[in-house]
Amino acid sequence: MKKILVLHGPNLNMLGQREPEVYGTLTLPELNECLISTGKELELDVTTIQSNLEGALIDALQESRDWAAGVVFNPGGYTHTSVALRDAVAAIEIPVIEVHMSNVYTREEFRHTSLIAPVAVGKITGFGWHSYVLGLHALAELLIK
Repeated sequence: MKKILVLHGPNLNMLGQREPEVYGTLTLPELNECLISTGKELELDVTTIQSNLEGALIDALQESRDWAAGVVFNPGGYTHTSVALRDAVAAIEIPVIEVHMSNVYTREEFRHTSLIAPVAVGKITGFGWHSYVLGLHALAELLIK
């Protein structure tokens, strides 16, 4: 089985509590269970990590290049601000799929710009927690080639 990192950025530990009208009621532990289960169906060994700290996310990305075949990454609010995360994604040289639960293009204008997207292999946005599942499916397809 190919090993995959699912990396959750800031505030995703608040899933189920924070703005349920935007992000739904599924909690992060419930989402992680679903992703690990979906991974097994796709013959992927999924490891999940969440951090509110930019440096910890960078460390996780850098370390993943030694053990993971790819990453599904929701950088949260850092999407629009972090050149350091963008550079980490570019440096690890494994496929990264950017995901967002909300449709960032229907929200505030500052959310329309992603610093991560230009160095990711793709971006999935607006399907709630299913964005992550779609990201796993996309990564599985990429890794088959």
